[in-house]
Amino acid sequence: MYVCCKEHLELAIDHFVDDFEDAPDVYKLDEVHFTEWVAPENCEFCQGKPTFLVL
Repeated sequence: MYVCCKEHLELAIDHFVDDFEDAPDVYKLDEVHFTEWVAPENCEFCQGKPTFLVL
């Protein structure tokens, strides 16, 4: 699972495919909510605000 900004979405998808050899599901963070999980404050690849959840 990756949380990333728009700029790093393609990179997150590439990492996911490399790790799992399957296409990920991509969600906008502001459209999904989990009761036991809080999104990180920064993109996993930079210090930018995350926009997408790749899983």
